Amino acid sequence: MASNRIPDDAQIDAALERVSRGDTAAFAVIVRRYERSLRTWLAVHAPPGVDVDDIAQRSFVSAFTRLNEFELGTNFEAWLFTIAKFQLRTETTRLRRIADYHTRYGPDLLQRELARRSDSSSEAWKLRLEYLQGCLETLDERLRCFVSWRYDEEISLDEMATRSGRSVPAVKKQLWKTRQLLHQCVESRMTASEGGAS
Repeated sequence: MASNRIPDDAQIDAALERVSRGDTAAFAVIVRRYERSLRTWLAVHAPPGVDVDDIAQRSFVSAFTRLNEFELGTNFEAWLFTIAKFQLRTETTRLRRIADYHTRYGPDLLQRELARRSDSSSEAWKLRLEYLQGCLETLDERLRCFVSWRYDEEISLDEMATRSGRSVPAVKKQLWKTRQLLHQCVESRMTASEGGAS
């Protein structure tokens, strides 16, 4: 039961002393003492988009790895919070740079990619349509009928179920399987043509 209580300053000093002598497990006492207040402080000061838990964890890890820089007997909490401020500033700067990059270069990169795709895609789409037509011809008549009903005649699933004597879920499943077959057929033909072109 006593382990759930927040450690006092004397216990923190003793834990810091033990950690400095190599008892790394004693650092858990320090984390238990300052975790809530550090997370609360970070939650108040962190801008949107910053993961407070991640910054708190990084702050404790940094404090642990730099504990030899801490002077025993001075204010550990102030030292820890200084580390947390630095971690928060670093993360905020990183997020700002990412946002700035996307603001500056994102639209241009998107425009270039769309232009590249439209230049190369018209030929690719023509080829895909040609392969799709060939793949449709390889389907048995019953499956071609389902495709024709749905995409040529644009009839409802209910009407397809009535015409085929099947349930609507069965029709949906049949259409899904047929689309998968056609997709695989087109992709394999595209792959074969790319292999032949190289």
